[in-house]
Amino acid sequence: MIRNRLKAIDFFSGAGGLTNGLMAAGISVLVGIDNDGSCKETFEKNNRGAIFLKKDITKYSPDDLKRDLNIKKNDDNMIFAGCAPCQFWSIIRTSKEKSRKTKNLILDFQKFVEYFRPGFVVVENVPGISSKKESPMGNFIVALESFGYNVAHGVTDMSLYGVPQRRRRFTLLASRVSGISLPEPTGKKITVRDVLGIKNGFPKIKAGVKDKTKFLHTASNLSKKNLERLQMTEKNGGNRSSWQNRKTLQLACYASGEKKFYDTYGRMWWDKPSPTITTKFFSISNGRFAHPEENRAISLREGATLQTFPENYEFIGTSVASIAKMIGNAVPPKFAKIIGKQIVMFAK
Repeated sequence: MIRNRLKAIDFFSGAGGLTNGLMAAGISVLVGIDNDGSCKETFEKNNRGAIFLKKDITKYSPDDLKRDLNIKKNDDNMIFAGCAPCQFWSIIRTSKEKSRKTKNLILDFQKFVEYFRPGFVVVENVPGISSKKESPMGNFIVALESFGYNVAHGVTDMSLYGVPQRRRRFTLLASRVSGISLPEPTGKKITVRDVLGIKNGFPKIKAGVKDKTKFLHTASNLSKKNLERLQMTEKNGGNRSSWQNRKTLQLACYASGEKKFYDTYGRMWWDKPSPTITTKFFSISNGRFAHPEENRAISLREGATLQTFPENYEFIGTSVASIAKMIGNAVPPKFAKIIGKQIVMFAK
């Protein structure tokens, strides 16, 4: 096995966050596979040398992959990464009906691992996939060990790895050719102030501004009532407590005065990591996604920056929501690079 010949296949690649980080670690990514074809242009534009395959792996077989890529079994230099959509196992209390059909995608990924037996396996997912009753992750780990893999896994807080957000994720690394361990935290937490704001190249903008450049400093519009709410919300970490009892502004779901879910309509803090960037980060009604001091939700580029995408990463989509989905679903490239370097270190 030769380190500089490490190569990867990125299952559930989306717009390429994991691929970008692995490439930055010196790993050649052959292909990204995803059933969402809207990610293809963004993936290939930013990750040269990697191709995008629009495939649904619940219907796509290992034989199909062997035919399409001409890859071999038991390749010690091969990495299979399977960071499947994970909304069903999220600890966030939302309806699971839309995501129910994707809840066992890790087992569809398992059939590729079992068939090809790559040298390394990478999985990143929400914490709930490892702890919730009936989650398939326990069975997947048992299967990996039965295939001869050494497995390391745990829940990692990405704010301890240079990612400027509180993003807790289940992370698994497995090796058939060596020992393996999860990477150690890198140290100092990076805050919103460290990466956003005027000094970091983000001029002040108003809600509804559309940036037609590739930088995409675009912010969603706000209704008159939501603008009033934000104007009354304390800067730098404020929440809805300052207006929740005003009849003209209060939210019907909290009219009884319940003191919970204060992140909704809340502002980020300058001197803390941001909350987890989700696919809905462009909307103040979906979490603490308001700018620390400006009266708007964070912009598309601000969300991408908190996800550690490079400044020149170009997102190509049909709407604010479609691009936010690409950004929020991604594995932060900076964390992916750390994972990649960890594999390189063990690939002796």
